[in-house]
Amino acid sequence: MPTSTSTVRLSARTFARLRRLAEASGRPMSTVVEEALEGYEVDRFFLDLDAAYRELRGSPREWRQEQAERALLEQTLRDGLEDE
Repeated sequence: MPTSTSTVRLSARTFARLRRLAEASGRPMSTVVEEALEGYEVDRFFLDLDAAYRELRGSPREWRQEQAERALLEQTLRDGLEDE
């Protein structure tokens, strides 16, 4: 089944960068874009996660609750997992 495509406008400078990366890696430009977006999504996820934890740590009451919950979870059974 064919994959649908869309057109995106890029500046000449960005297109040249994309072409150089694709040529250097031997992969199609579309693959380079897809991999770059995947990497960007992962980076954004962890930046957002870090910001959320910073905010949580900024509230002493909520941070204590988080720590208490972690301590409680550390006491649960390992469900047959062996010590490593």
